[in-house]
Amino acid sequence: MLATVAFLAFWVVVGLVLFFLAVRGGPRGARATLQSQRRGARKFAAIAFTVFYVGVGIAVPVALGAGNKDSSVARVDGTEINLTRQQEEGRALFGESCANCHTLAAADAVGKVGPNLDMLRPPAELVYDAIIRGRQRGGGTMPAGLLAGEQAEAVAAFVAATAGR
Repeated sequence: MLATVAFLAFWVVVGLVLFFLAVRGGPRGARATLQSQRRGARKFAAIAFTVFYVGVGIAVPVALGAGNKDSSVARVDGTEINLTRQQEEGRALFGESCANCHTLAAADAVGKVGPNLDMLRPPAELVYDAIIRGRQRGGGTMPAGLLAGEQAEAVAAFVAATAGR
């Protein structure tokens, strides 16, 4: 929530600055307006803008980090599924490597190329085999070796634990 407010505040300020530039007739008019003010007012404006931009640069990443504290829980249709450390890693890897093609509600993935894993509900062994060996059926092709070793196991564990729930 805080990150959203900070993000919106940043763009509101950018919009106000652009509006100020437009009303004053461009950069030259804005510069003339700002230079006609007292030195103290210009200094205050410079400090205020600096504090705001530094604040947004720090507040937004901190708020996003604090908002991710709940990453060990997957939500599917309002139901929480507690994930192990391996499954958390699998969720992140699934998002990077698999979500473009496959549908899986626990990963908020709505791919249209590969099979819908929520409907298929594959066991971990089948997912692992598909990641390592690849698949070629019908009009789609899943390349072999997208991930390997522990990464493939993590994705397989995540899919098996969450698919169809």
